[in-house]
Amino acid sequence: MKLLNATDRYIARLIAMPLAGTLVVAAMLLILDKMLRLFDFVAAQGGPVSVVWRMLANMIPEYLSLGIPIGVMLGILLGFRRLALSSELDVLRGVGLSPARLMRVPYMFAIAFALINFAIVGFIQPYARYAYEGLQYELRSGALGASIKVGEFTSLGKGMTLRIEESRDKGRDLHGIFVRAEQKDGQALAVTASRGTFLATDDPDTIILRLTDGVLVQSAPKLATPRILSFSGHDLPIDLPKIENFRGRGDADRELTLPELVRVGHASDTDIETRNEVRANFHFRMAEVAMMLLLPLAALAFAIPPKRSTSALGVFLSIVFIVTYHKVNQYAEAMGASGRIDPLIALWVPFLAFAALILWMYHVVAHRPGGQPIGALEAVFAKGTRLFLKGFRAIRNRFGHLV
Repeated sequence: MKLLNATDRYIARLIAMPLAGTLVVAAMLLILDKMLRLFDFVAAQGGPVSVVWRMLANMIPEYLSLGIPIGVMLGILLGFRRLALSSELDVLRGVGLSPARLMRVPYMFAIAFALINFAIVGFIQPYARYAYEGLQYELRSGALGASIKVGEFTSLGKGMTLRIEESRDKGRDLHGIFVRAEQKDGQALAVTASRGTFLATDDPDTIILRLTDGVLVQSAPKLATPRILSFSGHDLPIDLPKIENFRGRGDADRELTLPELVRVGHASDTDIETRNEVRANFHFRMAEVAMMLLLPLAALAFAIPPKRSTSALGVFLSIVFIVTYHKVNQYAEAMGASGRIDPLIALWVPFLAFAALILWMYHVVAHRPGGQPIGALEAVFAKGTRLFLKGFRAIRNRFGHLV
């Protein structure tokens, strides 16, 4: 006996396309919003543009953990909405396919993506988050080779200041250079040069600034007058500042995998504040994944509009439903981490409340003839739309001649 018959394959095709499209669009919208802020941050720190793409790559797991539930919900919802609007859903139920039987394919998608999401939030996202924080640290500390800002005085190492008028070829060709370097015994160098470039050395803590066509002025307490030297080429060694190593992974609960959260939460030497934080984060991740197993039931309830109606209110409400659940979980996690409420209660009581609402909505759709759990909202929405259009027409007719 085949696992999937022709009807199941047809439903799978209806779900797959909107699911994939919604997942990609949701992830891209989140990435684009973050990309603009990262470009501003990297530009302010004077870092290379390439680090933006590395930071975005490390944010993808976090965005997927948010986009996957939205994609699963809307994929199943839009697939069943198409069946309902074309009356195919009535035909399928008329030939003996119960709502529970119709849930076979949606639950295959939901279980598969729940496992993927579990792997992301439990094991992939913590490492990606740590890598992202490491890039931020290196960017702020200069370990990524922050570029010299044109027209500004930049400190390079101990007692050295650099200013350039123009930078070409991505910082490889510098023009209009001024350097002031303080040395031992009160000596100081002031150098101006028309051109210059940075060169690497065998010592990772030292670089060479090779200057061309300039003037060097040396002053010292023992010199009655400063020494002035014109040169066609001069190498100026620069000692780079020491950069501390980035902290180890696990200093933040979001950087711990699920087994590590369990181990830290049950360790005898863990203080109560840290224990609350890791327990709250553990239950937050598990509650987010567990909700995915109820999304097919919610999608069916939101998908079916009233008879002789094409209202898309259910689509809007489904998005509000997912976002609301996520925000409630975030607030509950914060309450659990602060110790005000036990994390187990803070995270799973809202889950049970939302689960009860979903099961009630599914029961109304599946077992009550003509049942419509959002029927009252549909009626209010339709009436509000008619009043709005009526008012808009009245305003247009009254003041249309002024346009």
